[in-house]
Amino acid sequence: FARAQISKTAIVKAFVIDLFCASTMESASSMGIPVYFFFTSGAAILALYSYFPKLHQECIVSFKNMVGVELRVPGNATLKARGTAGTHLGQARPCVLGHAGLLHAPPEARGVIVNSFEELEPAAVNAVTQGACFPDATHVPRVYYIGPLIAESQQSDAEGRESKECLRWLEEQPSRSVVYLCFGSRGSFSVSQLKEIAKGLEKSGKRFLWVVKRPLEEEGAKHEEAAKPGDEFDLASMLPDGFLERTKDRGMVVKAWAPQVEVLSRESVGGFVSHCGWNSVLEGVVAGVPMVAWPLYAEQHVNREVMVGEMKVAVGVNERVEDGFVSAEEVEKRVREVMETKEIRGRSFKLKQMAMAAVAEFGSSTTAIAHLLHSWTSFTS
Repeated sequence: FARAQISKTAIVKAFVIDLFCASTMESASSMGIPVYFFFTSGAAILALYSYFPKLHQECIVSFKNMVGVELRVPGNATLKARGTAGTHLGQARPCVLGHAGLLHAPPEARGVIVNSFEELEPAAVNAVTQGACFPDATHVPRVYYIGPLIAESQQSDAEGRESKECLRWLEEQPSRSVVYLCFGSRGSFSVSQLKEIAKGLEKSGKRFLWVVKRPLEEEGAKHEEAAKPGDEFDLASMLPDGFLERTKDRGMVVKAWAPQVEVLSRESVGGFVSHCGWNSVLEGVVAGVPMVAWPLYAEQHVNREVMVGEMKVAVGVNERVEDGFVSAEEVEKRVREVMETKEIRGRSFKLKQMAMAAVAEFGSSTTAIAHLLHSWTSFTS
């Protein structure tokens, strides 16, 4: 019925769906419409997820219990099992079994669209192309790397006023002098961790713009767990006594949100402490800003390994194994390192140029989009 209604004004050439909508493939097949997955992470995660069905068969315990165990996944550096897939493979849980099942879907699709570009992750791109990470190397979907795609900022009136204030402040700072800290829409910390970050920033002596979200209600809670709704909280009480006053001439702390793409594009920003969410990684790459990789949950730990090991545009934080806590000394060390290391800055600039080239005329991503559009226009239902 839906197709009949749509067909009155348009011709349906393809379904582009999220991986978690794989259950719709059967309906699309019954209508003779090809399915393409839009994969919002990078090529390294696509390689890992494609390899998951094999890992799921071989592992008899949850990854979160595999302390010290290393995994070798095609297209990826050696990965720690516990940090890689603890949220995905628990073996007995129904939701985990369902997750492992849907990862069989990509090879059945007409293609996979990835928000990355070939030059950014060559090892993973090659592994996927050669079929090394799929259960059947002869049954591999066509993959289109069309990134980097950067979303425009969406902000409320209140956020708009705050964003103008922080952007105005950035314009007043010297070139490449500010480290920007933001941990994504769900990146909250405990009060004790917030205080430790503040101590590290103060000790570093660097200028900073720090986005702070409402802290977690309980110590030890998961970073991605939602705190109380709303952004109103007493910022000063969450930080060391006198911190805001002592650092007011070289630092700015904002609640909840900042216009990240605009912030990263400012000349004064010389470093980015990130949770390694893929959108943030791409935004940092496009801006040419060196990063401190501080992953919090899900696939961010794998992104960290790519950022540090393959891209070489980031330094990673060392965290306490049992709870992920990061000391003030470590914060200070990594902030100084990312702001003062010329090699990382040079590599970041080089990747920025590669990103621009990928989306330019005849670039790899522009060519991939052209091939994707051709596959749609040549399809006849």
